[in-house]
Amino acid sequence: MNRRAFLKATGSAALLPIMPDRLLAGSMNFHRRRPSDTMWPSESAWKQLNDAVGGNLIRVDFPLSVLKTDPNSADAKRLAEDLKNPYFIGDQPGLTQTLGWVDAWATQPSAYAVAARSADHVAAAVNFARENELRLVVKGGGHSYQGTSNAPDSLLIWTRRMDGITIHTAFVPQGCEQPLQPQPAVTIGAGTTGMDAYSAVSTEGAKYVQGGGCTTVGLAGLIQSGGFGSFSKHYGVAAGSLLEAEVVTADGKIRIANACTNSDLFWALKGGGGGSFGVITQLTLRLHDLPDFFGAANFTIRAASDDAYQRLIRKFVSFYNQHLFNDYWGEQAHVTPDNTLAIRMVSCGLQTEQARGVWQPFLDWVAGSPHDYSHRERVIIGSIPARRWWDVQWWKEHWPELPFPNTNPAIGLFDFVLAHVMQQPVFEVDQRPDTGANNAWWSGDAGQVGQFLWGYQSLWLPASLLESGAREQLVDALFAGSRQHRVALHFNKGLAGAPPDAIAAAQDTALNPTALTAFALAIAAQHQGPAYPGIPGYEPSVIESRKAADRITQCMNQLRALVPNGGAYVSESDYFQKDWQQAYWGSNYGRLAEIKKKYDPDGLFVVHNGVGSEGWSRDGFTKL
Repeated sequence: MNRRAFLKATGSAALLPIMPDRLLAGSMNFHRRRPSDTMWPSESAWKQLNDAVGGNLIRVDFPLSVLKTDPNSADAKRLAEDLKNPYFIGDQPGLTQTLGWVDAWATQPSAYAVAARSADHVAAAVNFARENELRLVVKGGGHSYQGTSNAPDSLLIWTRRMDGITIHTAFVPQGCEQPLQPQPAVTIGAGTTGMDAYSAVSTEGAKYVQGGGCTTVGLAGLIQSGGFGSFSKHYGVAAGSLLEAEVVTADGKIRIANACTNSDLFWALKGGGGGSFGVITQLTLRLHDLPDFFGAANFTIRAASDDAYQRLIRKFVSFYNQHLFNDYWGEQAHVTPDNTLAIRMVSCGLQTEQARGVWQPFLDWVAGSPHDYSHRERVIIGSIPARRWWDVQWWKEHWPELPFPNTNPAIGLFDFVLAHVMQQPVFEVDQRPDTGANNAWWSGDAGQVGQFLWGYQSLWLPASLLESGAREQLVDALFAGSRQHRVALHFNKGLAGAPPDAIAAAQDTALNPTALTAFALAIAAQHQGPAYPGIPGYEPSVIESRKAADRITQCMNQLRALVPNGGAYVSESDYFQKDWQQAYWGSNYGRLAEIKKKYDPDGLFVVHNGVGSEGWSRDGFTKL
């Protein structure tokens, strides 16, 4: 059966415009089984698996179907709203937060899912998939931009219900009683999201755990990609804080991996990419001291001409190098085609007065040229008690009353809240009945929910570009790139400027070493959503997306001319990344490939552009 006939036969013809012709291509070597194959497991075999996992085997539905079959129904209207809620999407085994990528992939449900509640459940699913030659896929947070947490006709190991959290005052990894001293730590299940951990560790426990900037990112997947959060310029990558992992490998064994036991596997799990080496069921992370304050600086400056804009970029790059290139500041600055510089940065450990003092020279320079520069929005710079950063109840009680700048300095609270500027709260909250009180996400992340990507590229920028001899080249490249597409500099995703202990911990991970000397990760991306092919009113804009993808490439090529081998971050990068082995892991790839062969010699775990995936077709079904 050819590709087009296959898609029509499976009811997936709507995917034809966005799926590449070579997706199903492959030789007639070993091929994983699909439901249409005669050797697909029998109903009795599936029943045996269901018994082995305590009745937690489920057939996976595709919730989006109602938008096509009954678009005017109450269920369809309710679903359209729910697709804007990342917690709803996370609760659906048949959905992922990103719904697809034009010309690359679209989320499609597995045939069955094991809603695992224990490592034994995971081991049973792994053994069943291996013995029956099934495509296996793992999903916790479901945040993969490249579709690595879903695959049609597969068996899904769904870890979302494994969300237990235990705080330790003095933790020592198993077998490490002699070399390592006890230290504060938290043990979390594989389904734990950032907000779960932040609520328990920071809001309740007054400590810090390194998670992602987006509250709904799963920590297990984050750590396996390296793991950057809003404050990783200070604390380092999440993988650097991993003390121990419980993991089920391809042979179905439940293993402990730490610095003293299965240390090679432990290293690979720290940044070697999710879904390639096994299924993490539980992990323990080092806890850090929480500062007194977290804060932010939010404002946008518009330049009146191209010449003025280039001067603005030059001034900001110089100002960043002199005043912001340290572990106090993270997050983003956006350089855009409409000659605006948008500052969306966070601070660590600075009071409001200190943070404003840092920015005052730059703001004074802008104010000195009123004909060239104007503010698009109020300049908001401030801090709040760090313990309240993820305290949803505190935000509910305080955000309407938080002061505008200088209106009530005696309160001294964080006044960057976008509610005063955008007429919306800083958090959006899960409004479904009987949901967790802390089910909330940053309003700034709402656009990601249910997105269909048009393009996404990243590049680490070395700190050497900030030096006087190279700075003008960086300015020119940023300006030239911005003529094509918006580019964001994510300062927290480059470790140059971080404390020595954070860099040392990152050196002992599989992350591309390029990240250790980068001052920022440059990202250019565009999406629409919620969107999905074949559903009227939700169709991805294929023609526009391809134009956008081309503009993104032209934009990033300006920076790649300065850094031809700069590397990219595996979790935030191009689906079509060239030389991905080198880009994602650099000199570490050879070691990762050997560890892959040791623990998964037959390739049970295959994800797009994952370690060892070059031996498989893109869909992970055919061994090449």
